[in-house]
Amino acid sequence: MNPREVVTIVDARQIVEERGLTHVKVCLSDNDGVMRGKYMSREKFFSSLDNGFAFCDVVLGWDSKDQLYDNVSYTGWHTGYPDAPVRILPHTCREIPFEDNMLLFLAEFDGEAEAVCPRAALRRVINKAADMGFDAFAALEYEFFLFEETPDSIREKHFMNLKPFTPGWFGYSMIRNSTHAELYHEIMTLSEQMDFPLEGIHTETGPGVLEAAITVDAAMNAADKGALFKTFMKVLVQRYGLMATFMAKWSNRYPGQSGHIHVSLRRKDDSRSAFHDAEKEHNMSDVQHHFVAGQQNLMPQLLCMIAPTINSYTRLIPGFWAPTDATWGVENRTTALRVIPGSDKSQRVEYRLGSADANPYLALAAALGSGLYGIEHEWEPAPEIKGNAYDQKHPEYLALPKTLWDSAQALKASEAARSLFGNAFVDHFAATREWEEREFRKHITDWELERYFEII
Repeated sequence: MNPREVVTIVDARQIVEERGLTHVKVCLSDNDGVMRGKYMSREKFFSSLDNGFAFCDVVLGWDSKDQLYDNVSYTGWHTGYPDAPVRILPHTCREIPFEDNMLLFLAEFDGEAEAVCPRAALRRVINKAADMGFDAFAALEYEFFLFEETPDSIREKHFMNLKPFTPGWFGYSMIRNSTHAELYHEIMTLSEQMDFPLEGIHTETGPGVLEAAITVDAAMNAADKGALFKTFMKVLVQRYGLMATFMAKWSNRYPGQSGHIHVSLRRKDDSRSAFHDAEKEHNMSDVQHHFVAGQQNLMPQLLCMIAPTINSYTRLIPGFWAPTDATWGVENRTTALRVIPGSDKSQRVEYRLGSADANPYLALAAALGSGLYGIEHEWEPAPEIKGNAYDQKHPEYLALPKTLWDSAQALKASEAARSLFGNAFVDHFAATREWEEREFRKHITDWELERYFEII
């Protein structure tokens, strides 16, 4: 049986039995989009398919460095860190080619933990779309830098003076992708084998940076593919003696790394595009107008789901291909939202604000949920931006928060966010971002030392 044919619990049992596996891998997403998982024995896996299994809820109670939050109510020392129920998702079966036919299954939290689970937050938004009569589709694309470094060497260098995989600024370079064709082919092959196929991959502007566009799929599948792509690109290149980073910005000398999200809706009753109307300007239907308005108006409120780290905000500066206000335009890459006119098949909106460091589930939940909220309330967007958005003055309500702390406060205060994702999720995730900001404040940066040490 092919992993892509696995749909049901019966299918999952069958493929494990056919391969004679003694163990399988299971994984799920934490708050930051880091995939956490383990090997599970065949017997335990079979039992878990029927009854679920237990996973320590600390996965939702610590940061990306395994440090425990001290400001959340769902989990913490006050709870004793009990196990939380988790369900395995048979239809997410993948083969890991370099592990001798090992199978991987995604999972998500159940029970009380479901209220704060990132994947479940996206599922609630997708269900909302279905209730409104829409099927949601998305395609994620990521920029990431490669380095001739190892986990040991970057620490020995204190993350300074790292050697990029290739030198120079070689955007869309045929030289680079031909010289290193073997690696490109490995990336494309792995992406096909693990079912996150790429529509395209090319060099971007900067030393050693690539951009990969994952093929469009139903929204939840798209988020699963984004999470797996980020994880297994790191795995693949480390096996080649390289390292990849999806930081929003690793150096102030180069542009940041985006995680753009293409979103579209199709009507459930007849499968036609809800965004395309050939009789309207730019082929934009009324539904797409409302959708863009929702994304635009709620972008400042949901920013910490799109820009979730301290580092995210170093990317959001004028002139570096990252938007600084909640603007929209048609085929305009200086705006936060880029409407892409096309046919019934291709009409969509690109949420360009996203950075590569975002949790794919939460970034897509924000991009999709805000649009649905706009449809629901029949909002109209601000006037379309033409020309360079950086050179124009925009209404104050479209200004984006400048820090992670401010973004967390905006999320907490957002009635729309609470309606879309639930109070438990909003309170929990906002608290995790406040924690991240406080952790940063404990440290002295190289910039501060160079600026103040002698002169002040």
